[in-house]
Amino acid sequence: MPHRRILSLWFPRLGADRILRQERGGVTGPLVVTDEVSNMQVISSLNWAAENEGLCVGQSLRDAHALCAHLVTRSRNPASEQAFLATLQRWAGQFSPWVAPEGEDALVLDLTGCAHLFGGETALATRIEADCTAMGVSVSLGLADTRGAAWALARFATADVGSDRSGDAIQQEARATRARAQPNRTGQGATQRSGEGAGHPRDHAKRRHWTRGGAAPQGVLPTERLTRIAQPGHAYGALAPLPIAALRLDPAMVAQLNRLGMRRIEDLLGQPRAALARRFGRGLVLRLDQAMGSAPEPVSPARMPDHFAVRLTLPEPIGLMEDFLAAVDRMLPHLCTRLETRGKGARVLRLEAHRTDQEAERVVVTLARPSRTPDRIRPLLAMKLEGIDAGFGIDMLRLEVLQAEPLHARSQVGHQEAGARARVPDHCMEDLLGRLGARVGMEALTRYHPVETHVPEKTAQIQAAAWSEATPNWPAPTRPRPVLLWPPEVVMAPEVPHLSTGFRWRGRDWQPVRCDGPERLAPEWWLDDPNWRSGVRDYWVVVTACGQRLWLYYAHGGAASRGWFCQGAFA
Repeated sequence: MPHRRILSLWFPRLGADRILRQERGGVTGPLVVTDEVSNMQVISSLNWAAENEGLCVGQSLRDAHALCAHLVTRSRNPASEQAFLATLQRWAGQFSPWVAPEGEDALVLDLTGCAHLFGGETALATRIEADCTAMGVSVSLGLADTRGAAWALARFATADVGSDRSGDAIQQEARATRARAQPNRTGQGATQRSGEGAGHPRDHAKRRHWTRGGAAPQGVLPTERLTRIAQPGHAYGALAPLPIAALRLDPAMVAQLNRLGMRRIEDLLGQPRAALARRFGRGLVLRLDQAMGSAPEPVSPARMPDHFAVRLTLPEPIGLMEDFLAAVDRMLPHLCTRLETRGKGARVLRLEAHRTDQEAERVVVTLARPSRTPDRIRPLLAMKLEGIDAGFGIDMLRLEVLQAEPLHARSQVGHQEAGARARVPDHCMEDLLGRLGARVGMEALTRYHPVETHVPEKTAQIQAAAWSEATPNWPAPTRPRPVLLWPPEVVMAPEVPHLSTGFRWRGRDWQPVRCDGPERLAPEWWLDDPNWRSGVRDYWVVVTACGQRLWLYYAHGGAASRGWFCQGAFA
């Protein structure tokens, strides 16, 4: 049975590459993408020029500006970065059908049985790097038998990959032989002990020729791409010289292991598993087993989003409205059947009319509620068909769902409620909103929704009618509220809590006949509202001599001065 081959694609500059692609040459110098962490702006991504200036991910923006005065900054957009990663996932689908996202900036592919279609693993890696270079995306890849090993090679592999546990390692030879093969103990040996893996291919080549009696050749170091590809069955040798962090451990555990003198994976592989699990927990042992292939870690490809579209190719070009409607009547039932199979309804649809001169006319229809009923979608499409220019004729129509939403089944109701719904169907208002939206645009239709607050000007909020539910029963206020409400206007009256004499408002003198109140309202203490800096208010319903009913209040004063104000009028 062939070994599993897992490819890890890491995009270390995903955020910066997305902005550079979007601005298309607008940024030529150092660029960093900033994110807010603990009320501080830190670098989440940067380009090559910024890295050459000495900047790094996780550095504060203040320190970055101190190092690079001509730094260009952009704010991070996580939603756009995830959409960009989804686009890269669709691109990677050409190499393997098993592609899944890994974190926020990486992809993982199961290449088992796929590499030979592209000329081998090395040729496949070369093609991936060339495609990413053409797209302007930085990539670092790792290919191994396990998912953990591929992840480690993509992020921590260098040009010197080896292990001192192979049968040809210098450390396993006799002391005299080791001295002859490695005469400079302070040079090459010190390098191996400080971080380079022993058993380097260059040392192996020297020793083989020396044992055969020939001169030791100089050897050629492998390229970085080749060292990031671990041959089948060689995950041990590829991971041994890598640092402990390559096992996907949390930084606290990595720091604890480093304090104990275990800095590379090979330092852990020789330790008893029971002792490691007892001191550091089973998570460390599990990561080791996953990297070496002892514990399974499958690649579960992300499910592709549902796509709903139908197409009708016409034998002869059409141009009459009756022919358009007949074609729509043939396409809509098939589209709605597919929507019903997936339990979804269409929210936004697009009709494409391809003309004989290779041009296309497109119309978009937005529904107030997701639906999969042809009788409710057809009138909206008929209203949009008037704007299609048929030209010399239409020979192909395509109807596509741009946005689909889950459509749940209706709940069972009793006979009385069912009779009420039969008299006034629920979808009448939705159909009305759909027709109005087709004329003036769905974003122009709004409705008010109640808000639980005592502040008069905040008791209602405006929401989009198509993406909100109607509120049949508004909460009744404990005190009467005016029909007209406006920003507070100054009233000239004595600065006393009770209005007993006349007052002047809007250039006129008013005489109160009856005053009902007061209703005391306090500002929201957790918010700093500039309109409520005058402190607590006492609201009064004032009936004037001319029959006008006004809504006045007396502000007791706070950050602003006290006095009388008028805020509304009753019917």
